[in-house]
Amino acid sequence: MNLFGTMYDKTMAWSKHRFAPFWLSFVSFIEAIFFPIPPDVMLIPMSMSKPQSAVKFALFTAIASVLGGIIGYALGYYAFDFVEHYINQWGYQAHWQTAIQWFEKWGILVVFVAGFSPIPYKVFTICAGVMQMAFLPFVITAFISRAARFLLVAKLAAWGGEKFAAKLRKSIEVIGWSVVILAVVAYFILR
Repeated sequence: MNLFGTMYDKTMAWSKHRFAPFWLSFVSFIEAIFFPIPPDVMLIPMSMSKPQSAVKFALFTAIASVLGGIIGYALGYYAFDFVEHYINQWGYQAHWQTAIQWFEKWGILVVFVAGFSPIPYKVFTICAGVMQMAFLPFVITAFISRAARFLLVAKLAAWGGEKFAAKLRKSIEVIGWSVVILAVVAYFILR
């Protein structure tokens, strides 16, 4: 069954589309508010297929993510009662409690770590608003951490380029099914 290969081929084709930078920015923007899929899934193939534009793609991603983070901050600051319903509905309660504890303990450093790591960034943007973190330090820290993360991801993908893309394509079915199996096993172990 060539499920992951087909998805990989479509993703690589879409990454070369003329509107791909717009969609990358859009996904990055909404991921900082509510969307569950990180923009890396678009940034990596785009950077592999157009290595000369990797830095530009990373900056688009970082700027859009910070703008989305500002919306997340405003939601936490002004409309937490509304947002709390979705935090519970989407299963982010544990992430939310962890974020609150980390903000109380480490303050602005949490925004930097969350912006650079694969932790759900949206939880921390909303939490920063709820905790009424100073706005300008929030924006500056978010930009530095998001830009650092996306530049790193884009440059690594660009470094691999088309040669790495071709090698990855050969192994994508094994990688994809391995991730599915690990996710199922983890689900049954951790529930």
